[in-house]
Amino acid sequence: MKRIITGIFILISLFLLIRPVYGQKVAGNSAVIAYNIYTENNQSHFFLKRLAIRRVLERYNAPLVNESESFIKTCRAYNLDCYLLPSIAGLESTFGRFILPGSYNPFGWDRGYMIFSSWEKGIETVGKGLRDGYLNKGALSLDEIGPIYSESPTWSQRVQYFMNEFNREEAKLQLYLNQESVEL
Repeated sequence: MKRIITGIFILISLFLLIRPVYGQKVAGNSAVIAYNIYTENNQSHFFLKRLAIRRVLERYNAPLVNESESFIKTCRAYNLDCYLLPSIAGLESTFGRFILPGSYNPFGWDRGYMIFSSWEKGIETVGKGLRDGYLNKGALSLDEIGPIYSESPTWSQRVQYFMNEFNREEAKLQLYLNQESVEL
């Protein structure tokens, strides 16, 4: 019993002697550089999306990994959700890994037989096609685009899976690059 009372006394003494620990708001040089790029361009919305696209494509070892700028440029030009095209590519070809050789067609566009001269040309052509042939004609959601784009009744849910993956990555990046965590 004496040991229990002594142990409790020691634990209480330790808790009373514990002082709060304070951390400094200091980031490494790479974080500051990223933060400066993030804020100086005044395009944080697209910066995060570009980075999220690149990081997800890197995880899949995708041939499209260097095309995040093409995705952003196309989504801005045709007013598309920036994750729509890479998500379709994720579903249709695992981000360009499984395509007709030399076609640069990760979207299954024209049943996968259309040949583009580059990834960028394929991304731009399909972005324009989605805007002109789907969105401008009233198919505004994945559920409305799906039956036109694909014969699969689960196409829209599977594209949404990849869109969610990109959104989760963007949320992680947003936390990482939060200006309160970087000391200026």
